[in-house]
Amino acid sequence: MESTKYIGMDVHKDTISVAVRNAAGKGVRESILETKGATIVPLIHGRRGNLRVTLEEGTWAAWWYDLLKPHVTQVTVGHRRPNAWLTSGNKSDRIDAQKLAERLRPDGLSAVDPGENGLRTLKELARTYLTLTQDWTRVMNRLKALYPSWGMACGGREVYAPRQRAEWLSPIAEAGVRCRAEFTYPPLDGLQALRPGVRRDLLAESRKHRATKLRRPIPGLGPIRAAL
Repeated sequence: MESTKYIGMDVHKDTISVAVRNAAGKGVRESILETKGATIVPLIHGRRGNLRVTLEEGTWAAWWYDLLKPHVTQVTVGHRRPNAWLTSGNKSDRIDAQKLAERLRPDGLSAVDPGENGLRTLKELARTYLTLTQDWTRVMNRLKALYPSWGMACGGREVYAPRQRAEWLSPIAEAGVRCRAEFTYPPLDGLQALRPGVRRDLLAESRKHRATKLRRPIPGLGPIRAAL
């Protein structure tokens, strides 16, 4: 019968602290490795038995989940808030890795879904749409702030319209200010062109999920808000 190994990984930008415990909770190995898949996968392959790996929720958690899943029995991504015990007591990368491995052994970790249940695409599309919208809004605000500084009131949305830009730019006699305005329009056009496609893909992906259909009839929730 194959034994089970519990592997805790404390992941940082440059290094990963790894702690391995057996089914009895005894430490088997501890390592500090470079944060690269090429260094972690060989270590995993060097362990025999049923391998259960855990790491904390974070920016790279989904990538590590996808990388490790084919090589181990189970990958668990620990939720930060319910696992507040990680921040208590003595603190170091090595100790955190030990704690993760120890808590995984009796299933004492509160886990998050890193995308296994079909939500990864929806999450990424939502992030993309929100980022594009924020960037688009910032560029519009820059334009709205530029013209009043030249004594030109610009209420409404006419200042953004391609056919009326020459009319807005012509009164600006100062070459530097005019260049600033001219160079602000191309990013606005690029973001404007991208948003409809991302919106379309986001809504199409959201329709695959029952939760979106349940939220749509709620007053005040449009399709984008329901998807988000």
